[in-house]
Amino acid sequence: MKVLSVNIGKAEPMQNAKASGKTGIFKQPVQEQVFISKFGLKDDTICDTQNHGGPDQAVYIYGAKDYGWWTCLLGKDVKAGTFGENLTISELASDSFAIGDRLQVGEVLLEVTAPRIPCVTLATRMGDPEFVKKFKEAEKPGLYCRVITEGYVRKGDEVRLIPFTGERISAIEMFRDFYKAELSEQALRRYLAAPIAIRDRVDKEAKLQKRLN
Repeated sequence: MKVLSVNIGKAEPMQNAKASGKTGIFKQPVQEQVFISKFGLKDDTICDTQNHGGPDQAVYIYGAKDYGWWTCLLGKDVKAGTFGENLTISELASDSFAIGDRLQVGEVLLEVTAPRIPCVTLATRMGDPEFVKKFKEAEKPGLYCRVITEGYVRKGDEVRLIPFTGERISAIEMFRDFYKAELSEQALRRYLAAPIAIRDRVDKEAKLQKRLN
């Protein structure tokens, strides 16, 4: 695998029937190397910090294989950065990864923490009010990652997968479970034993506590 594109975004106005404000989803490819810290890419903007960003969602990656599927479905070329990802990676497909898998990207070591859950901002970006539904049904969410080792990344860098050695929870399984009304105690404990993102950990800890009370 290789980095096909490194993408960063500035705060830009967003407005639709359900929301207004600013968003950093409109990412543009950059040619120079970019420093990635524990909190994300230098000069990249995250506006909705309640739901996005932070150490456990520092980097969002999306794969060329998944983009190829969207190109066929939509009947038009879907360019790198369209979904707001920071890194577009060749040969990467969301359904091939599990929580805890690591990727060595140039100098940077990333760890997968969660799939991306679509929201109205993505629908606005795509100019399609039905796109949240389409994204959910497609089950090609891309991957949020935390940064284990900081460093520089640029287009063309090699990407090496280091599989998680613990019990594997696929990104797609976690994506599907997000939409379930309830999860069993066993399922919740399984998630809590994995290196999931902090927002998901807080949610599942609360659900487990509710189940036990």
